[in-house]
Amino acid sequence: MSRPDMEFIYARYRSKVLGYIRNRVNSPADAEDLCEDVFEKVQLKLDSYDSEKAQLSTWIYTITRNRVIDFYRRSRPHEELDEEMPSAEGVDDEMLSSETLKELAAALSKLPDEARDIIVFRYYDNKPLTEIARLMNLSYGAVKLRHQSALEALRRAMQ
Repeated sequence: MSRPDMEFIYARYRSKVLGYIRNRVNSPADAEDLCEDVFEKVQLKLDSYDSEKAQLSTWIYTITRNRVIDFYRRSRPHEELDEEMPSAEGVDDEMLSSETLKELAAALSKLPDEARDIIVFRYYDNKPLTEIARLMNLSYGAVKLRHQSALEALRRAMQ
């Protein structure tokens, strides 16, 4: 598209795109930046837009939605873990080796789905916490904390 066409697109959709972003992002400055990112991408990808696949507005709103999702993925807070946090190493091996599989299955069935998934991924599938975080779409810190909680809940369920 020519330059006037892009100016028309910007003038027509900017307020709607910015409104959508502002409803999903707390910071007005971040919303403005994301809006500009959207129109930069629209301009870069305009040659690949196919009007037979979607209307222009649908295409622009899809770019907008994806940009907001990317923003939250990149800005997810990373939690600093306390150095004094007790480690589960040794405790889980002792607990798992001293109980029968039947008792373990009964205890696992009492856990919430997320806790059970973390335990199964970690000890049945031998996945590291970083991989579990990726699979569950959580931060590493969140998985580490939830892993500790899941082990505690499992321990209580087995008593």
